[in-house]
Amino acid sequence: MVNKRVEQAINEYQPDYVVIPGDVLIYELELRRMTQQELAKRTGLTPKHIVSLVKGKSVITSETAIKLERAIGMPADYWLTLEAQYQETRARLAEEAQLERDLDWLKKIPVLQMTKFGWINKFKNKKEQLIEVLCFFGIASVEQWDDIWPNLNVAYRQHNKHEVYPEAVSAWLRRGEIEASAIQCQDYDKKQFRAALDSIRNLTTQPPDLFIPELQKLCAMAGVAVVFIPALPKTCVSGATRWINSNKAVIQLSLRYKTDDHLWFTFFHEAGHILLHGKKELFLENSNGLDNEKEIEANTFSEHELIPKKRFTEFIKQGNFTKQAILDFSESVEIAPGIVVGQLQHKKLLRMNTFNEVKQRFEWLIN
Repeated sequence: MVNKRVEQAINEYQPDYVVIPGDVLIYELELRRMTQQELAKRTGLTPKHIVSLVKGKSVITSETAIKLERAIGMPADYWLTLEAQYQETRARLAEEAQLERDLDWLKKIPVLQMTKFGWINKFKNKKEQLIEVLCFFGIASVEQWDDIWPNLNVAYRQHNKHEVYPEAVSAWLRRGEIEASAIQCQDYDKKQFRAALDSIRNLTTQPPDLFIPELQKLCAMAGVAVVFIPALPKTCVSGATRWINSNKAVIQLSLRYKTDDHLWFTFFHEAGHILLHGKKELFLENSNGLDNEKEIEANTFSEHELIPKKRFTEFIKQGNFTKQAILDFSESVEIAPGIVVGQLQHKKLLRMNTFNEVKQRFEWLIN
């Protein structure tokens, strides 16, 4: 759900300066022609403490406020209110300065697209927009982004053809995290998840309105939350796998390439990471490179899960790659024909533009 925080009223007065309680204390002493040394004697506070109060280096505590009330006559609440206002204003001004310094970071966040998706609200004021984005990430300041995503800059290598912003990638991942948290899952069970994949494979011939809820249900029963999150600009990512905790994994899919062969290969690729690899790593599809051993393992797992290795090898040996032959083979192995076309294209046994019409295409429905 979109955060319902609203902008502050433009006519709300907020001073851009701080009033140190010590300045008021000096004024009150001058009215009474009382020296700081005399105040120290009347309150029992040390002269050094009085100087510290005057300079704003010491906080006016409840105990100190009562002493001042008795020595000067001004109510304790008066001094405590001054101190509270001083601390609040100082903190707000420091926050404003920090927000000003962090505005460059905001430029790397795809705010426009996130507002179109309904993930965040749109604000005209850049600082208000920055606060909205920080709330989306669930962090107090930009400094915490580095703590939450410490390895993202390293894990996500620059794509050869496209500019990638780790900050944008993290926004996509964060949305997946939010949606995954709403999916109730059983504790992760490796055997059950492995068995679920066999049932999920049979869903490849179904339309999205049928396969998505069934896919999510089967995975949730095995401790894996599957979320479909539209791709953001400057991300170049089609899938991701990570663990929220030791009992719940997340598979996140972006539908970047919009065809069934890519979608299903990516899903089983991410499933391979869950079954084959550790729980502490973040895997980003199209980020770790084909030369990465774990990525190769996940690719191999996906390929063999979708199309039985022995059957596919026999089909390739026949060398008959007409459309009808592909449709017949797909039916015999109970898999969507677009997946077979995609695998043949990947192996360079078909041109990339051949038989793409048999692939099922998907589009996001964004309200």
